[in-house]
Amino acid sequence: MADTHTHAHDSDLGIDCCSHHEIEIDRYILLYLVGGMLALVSLIAGWFFGREQDTITVIPAVLGALMLGFPLFKSSFDEIIKRKVSSSSLAALAILAAMAVEQYVTAAFLAFILLVADQIVRRTAFGAKAAIEGLMKLTPDVARIVENGSEREIEAKSVTVGQIVRVRAGENLPIDGRIIAGSSLINQASLTGEAEAVEAEVGREVFAGTSNLTGNIDIEATRAGDDSSIEQVKTLIREAEQAKSERQLLIEQVAKFYVPVALSLAALVYFLARSSSDDDVAARAGLTAVTVLVVTCPTALLLSSPSAMVAAFASSARLGVRVKETTYLEAAANIDAIVFDKTGTITSGRFEVSRLAPAEGVEGAHLLRAAAVGEQHSNHPLAQSILRTAKQAKVAYEDNGRFEEVHGRGVKAETALGTLLVGRASWILEEAPGAEHALRQAEKKIDGMSGVHVVQDGNYLGAVGLEDRVRDNARRTIDRVRDLGVRFAAIFTGDRLSVAERVGRQVGVDGVEAECLPEEKHELIKDMNKQGYRVLMVGDGINDGPALAESDVGVVMGRSGSDVAANSAGVALMTDELNRLPFLIELSRRTRGIITQNIAVSILMAIIGLVLAATGTFVSLGSSSAAAGLGVGVAALFHFAPDVFVIGNSFRLFRFGEDFLAAEARATQQAEGAQRLRREASVRGLGTTQPA
Repeated sequence: MADTHTHAHDSDLGIDCCSHHEIEIDRYILLYLVGGMLALVSLIAGWFFGREQDTITVIPAVLGALMLGFPLFKSSFDEIIKRKVSSSSLAALAILAAMAVEQYVTAAFLAFILLVADQIVRRTAFGAKAAIEGLMKLTPDVARIVENGSEREIEAKSVTVGQIVRVRAGENLPIDGRIIAGSSLINQASLTGEAEAVEAEVGREVFAGTSNLTGNIDIEATRAGDDSSIEQVKTLIREAEQAKSERQLLIEQVAKFYVPVALSLAALVYFLARSSSDDDVAARAGLTAVTVLVVTCPTALLLSSPSAMVAAFASSARLGVRVKETTYLEAAANIDAIVFDKTGTITSGRFEVSRLAPAEGVEGAHLLRAAAVGEQHSNHPLAQSILRTAKQAKVAYEDNGRFEEVHGRGVKAETALGTLLVGRASWILEEAPGAEHALRQAEKKIDGMSGVHVVQDGNYLGAVGLEDRVRDNARRTIDRVRDLGVRFAAIFTGDRLSVAERVGRQVGVDGVEAECLPEEKHELIKDMNKQGYRVLMVGDGINDGPALAESDVGVVMGRSGSDVAANSAGVALMTDELNRLPFLIELSRRTRGIITQNIAVSILMAIIGLVLAATGTFVSLGSSSAAAGLGVGVAALFHFAPDVFVIGNSFRLFRFGEDFLAAEARATQQAEGAQRLRREASVRGLGTTQPA
């Protein structure tokens, strides 16, 4: 009749704290109503006939108490078997104690109130569960596969990577993938929190659960089934409800001693009341001990942390911030230093070739061709930009040879053009020291740009200069995290110092570390940790993986980030919007504050309830022997008051994301409204007092 709780939930929202929170009232509602009616019959019989203790009048109450108490008895038994004695055991013991002192009506009504009040708590929690499940239901069950020009429908979970899925206007996307045909407006609000639909054309990454608004599109699946973005969000929320933070582990350690202490207090109160010279107090000693057992159940305390964490995870997921574990969310509250990678993080990561700087006697077209041949199998943003430019310039090159990517340095290739070295200046000088003079001359021509240098068979061909655009909100984000208490902001990049310094000045960081190898970034983060900084690192590339893993909180730009970076980081930004960083820090601090409030209220209410119970205040509410159990019922309701507060207080975090989006929209409107007419031949911001 009762499903007992384990922390390996089958449900999607597992914030229940102990076994009796798993009792399924819906399935046995008729049985509970019958039990309640039997208790009511005995109560009325006692009022009318004044023979409450007579066998005939108490039989219905005994049956009702056993019927209503059975789920709690079963849950308590399961707790004892698992050696995790908690609230169910105290509740069951309270019912048995009431029956032992022959207060059968009281025992029946106590069980009834506990079950009904518990259902109210569960219904409150179910509202959050329904909200999360609503997000998950956005992914359709069926996908339309295109094979040899014809369509067929299969289960969405059966789609494999590489298959082509056709999505018509008005449908939701069943998989993550890349558009290979068609264009449309995609509403990604369910996954990223972006209110505005985005234009999706060939080559754009799109995600399961988002809505195709205007046109038919064909998508090549890159992630499907449990690997899709929306399923990963669901998995993370499930893991959040199962994970135990340090604070929750401490609470559970306290709870282990809580039950023996509560039993000892109940026994002490019973002994003192029984020894009282006041006959009325002595007569009600059993009921007084029962109320102590009821009000000291630690349910609210055990709910304090899990309920807030689940709400925070759901709130962050709605804004496209995926947090892997509760420990990362907790750590974000204490961040006082933030480190950014440059390419793809502070900047958009979409480089454009701005200048070719061929060495003397080398044609620009040959330089571009050699660079494209060497970079053709690289996923680095600079390589992709070179390949894009070569394609636009209709530069032909052969797709054969042997390629070796040297981590953090460049590419070495054996091709039809000969041996090619394509990469950063420092590496080129290591491999071809004789090219230094020509390389320095080329660097002067691409000053302030990111450079890719090319050597063919030992001969320096020149450099390709590329530029990347700084994200619009990078400066505002850094200013905002400073307001939140971040003491140090820096850029760690593998790019040249001149480029990194220019970007650093533009966004207002405190320091720049340029020309960093992956292991150097890692060592720099480790050194910051030794200095006492609590570091949040933001990156997107393979070379950021070690640094992301070393930082207190690693954040990967999820839409453009590499798999290595994503696996090393604890947080992924699905929107690639840096303004989610201050949101993460604020959400973490808000969550910490709410957990503290929950714990404080739980302990305070337990102390107040214990005082009221121990002094007989609850029991004294029953002015007659027939109504002696009224105080026990009030104690049961008092026991659930902090439960309701904790869950309601925790679920305020759901609204926090919505408030953040509203504030963000207002700030954007104000910024747009403040735009003034700018002519092409005008310069602003030359003086410190002039508006930019």
